Amino acid sequence: MTEPDVSIDNPRIVRGAESRYEIHVDDSGSPAGIAAFVDAPGADGVIERIFPHTVVGEQFGGKGLASKLVRVALDETIADGHRIVAMCPYVASWVEKHPDYQEHVVEATQAHLRALGIR
Repeated sequence: MTEPDVSIDNPRIVRGAESRYEIHVDDSGSPAGIAAFVDAPGADGVIERIFPHTVVGEQFGGKGLASKLVRVALDETIADGHRIVAMCPYVASWVEKHPDYQEHVVEATQAHLRALGIR
């Protein structure tokens, strides 16, 4: 069975090699958007996945791609047993609208800023 064509209505979301999730709407190889992340150990040793930035290309705005991208990124984070640190305003807003994810979120701390290279 062949996979359906990738499109705006049927995007492909992958975890890229550069600590980011990518959403693709065609086979060009260029993502329509990304959700960047950095993994850092929490005080108890559990990995906390920090999401500092999410962006979708202007030409793809208003099509729900950012929401689809964030849902997959957070679902995989939870499935991997990691916690979510929603530093990106879009991710933070998304989690507020989806209460079933809130139990997996931890507040950002100075340690998270240091993990991002921010002092």
